[in-house]
Amino acid sequence: MKVCIVVTHLLGTGHLARALTLARAYCDAGHETVVISGGMAAPQLSNDGVEMVQLPPLRSDGVNFARLLDDDGNEADAALFDARTRMLIDTVQSQQPDVLITELFPFGRRILRAEFTALLNAAKTLPRRPLICASVRDILAPPSKPAKAALADDLIAQFYDAVLVHSDAEVAPLSLSWPVSDALAGKLRYTGYVAPPAATPHPDGLGTNEIIVSAGGGDVGQHVFDTALAAANQDPEKRQWRLLLGGQDAARRSDDLMRDAPANVIIEPARPEFRQMLYHAAASVSLCGYNTALDILQSGAPAVFIPFDAGGEVEQGLRADALAQMDGIAVLRNANLDAATLLDAVTAVPNAPKRPPRDHGFDGAAQTVRITQEMREGQRCE
Repeated sequence: MKVCIVVTHLLGTGHLARALTLARAYCDAGHETVVISGGMAAPQLSNDGVEMVQLPPLRSDGVNFARLLDDDGNEADAALFDARTRMLIDTVQSQQPDVLITELFPFGRRILRAEFTALLNAAKTLPRRPLICASVRDILAPPSKPAKAALADDLIAQFYDAVLVHSDAEVAPLSLSWPVSDALAGKLRYTGYVAPPAATPHPDGLGTNEIIVSAGGGDVGQHVFDTALAAANQDPEKRQWRLLLGGQDAARRSDDLMRDAPANVIIEPARPEFRQMLYHAAASVSLCGYNTALDILQSGAPAVFIPFDAGGEVEQGLRADALAQMDGIAVLRNANLDAATLLDAVTAVPNAPKRPPRDHGFDGAAQTVRITQEMREGQRCE
């Protein structure tokens, strides 16, 4: 099959990371795959040979998703949106995919509705209409108004053959965070969690006995890093703290922060070895995005989750509360975050009963390939 995955990450890089994991699974199964990315470049993510098409990039203005900026930090104008739409249509017409997957839309990215709708209309008019699927994580941002859920239902009915839910239906059904209508329920296909193959421990033991602080690949989490610095200063055990910064200017910010950092702190840009380092860490301190949560489960690392809640976001809080039922995982809300509470948490989780690395339930990418392949073959038999 020829597969096209369309994704635009606006703040962190989790959406792109998940799309690339899906793409690698399709490639491993022998399918020709292209990822169309509309977000900012994420050099810490490897595409591992996956063909990529980069649209003129966009990012949100912090947590204000109603205002989109270009790669120079200027508000995106009509010419940029027109260029993105032309590239989307040109790519799908040239690729002629058998399977078209839109990541998050129409359950999110409504501000990009015009370009997604143009893409979907172009796909429907191809000589051979592709199987069209939406791809969503375990927990969505609940719609603030009934009209948003109704819009998603309308678009699903008009364009989509299936909604691929990358979750375990018994652990986190889509209805936990989204109103699932009868019509939508009939199109849901649960794949299990989408994660890359489990990392192996770092060959040099990088991260051993460290408190590793991360906030994903975007420009978020500065308050977590600031609190971690204060906690490291006050740490009576003088443990080694390592802060891994994401975002476009991570190198500059790391250099600036290191000038005043205490001796027991390392500050550097996010590392590709992050997943391997978790096996050796005394504790991980992070937000609770989908990919980071799966990294913690696969590694078995003791973890303190500080769920992202700016702008009224509740997705990460729901996920963190579910995971905190397991040994060695604690949740610290931003309202209660300070150096003292963080020190208490990173001291407590390593002393909890050890939680072994989880080795099952992460084959969602392979299951996505299987589901879409079977559905595409069913289309051909009709």
